[in-house]
Amino acid sequence: ASPHVSVSNGSDAEGGAELVELKVIWNKNKYDVKFRLDGTGADLKQRIHALTGLPPAMQKVMFKGLLPEEKTLREIKVTNGAKIMVVGSTINDVLAVNTPKDAAQQEVKAEENKKEPLCRQKQHRKVLDKGKPDDVMPSVKGVQERLPTVPLSGMYNKSGGKVRLTFKLEQDQLWIGTKERTEKLPMGSIKNVVSEPIEGHEDYHMMAFQLGPTEASYYWVYWVPTQYVDAIKDTVLGKWQYF
Repeated sequence: ASPHVSVSNGSDAEGGAELVELKVIWNKNKYDVKFRLDGTGADLKQRIHALTGLPPAMQKVMFKGLLPEEKTLREIKVTNGAKIMVVGSTINDVLAVNTPKDAAQQEVKAEENKKEPLCRQKQHRKVLDKGKPDDVMPSVKGVQERLPTVPLSGMYNKSGGKVRLTFKLEQDQLWIGTKERTEKLPMGSIKNVVSEPIEGHEDYHMMAFQLGPTEASYYWVYWVPTQYVDAIKDTVLGKWQYF
């Protein structure tokens, strides 16, 4: 009789009827989820996105190690009651790492600071006074170029660490890479891009990506070659979609 058992299981699965009960654990929250055994890791990430608001690109899903996106739950032998751990921060949590304790106070400071050019503000001077990174990319004045196919590198972030930007157009993501980690941000989650030439080095800009609702959520990048500034803004903010 055993061959029949596997056959009947097979036909159930084709009807999409075979579900497995999972416990999805994220950020101290537990979710009971029924999910298709023949759904893939990538499908599960979409479901987790719906539950938690955490974009798939930000999720690390763990089941006996990292859950492979292309394999089905059946292939990786997920059984009823399996615990699925999700590690990842929403964009606002990522920012909270760098956001001051009192965002309101920061807003007031931001208002006061608006009167002077950004590059004279203390938080920016700290980085700019280090001078140009030794591996800064060459800049071309008075020319607007398309984004290069290689990552933009040789820039600092606001803690003075090296940072590089990779534009993954096919995935509609901006990757912000530092020595410690790479944040993969969906382009649609970036609310604004601001930039300003650096005083005394006008062929380079300081640029910020707004990742949350307030000014405290700007991710600053310094020493962006001027010829790429417009292309970066257009790419991230999706100007090209309007033509």
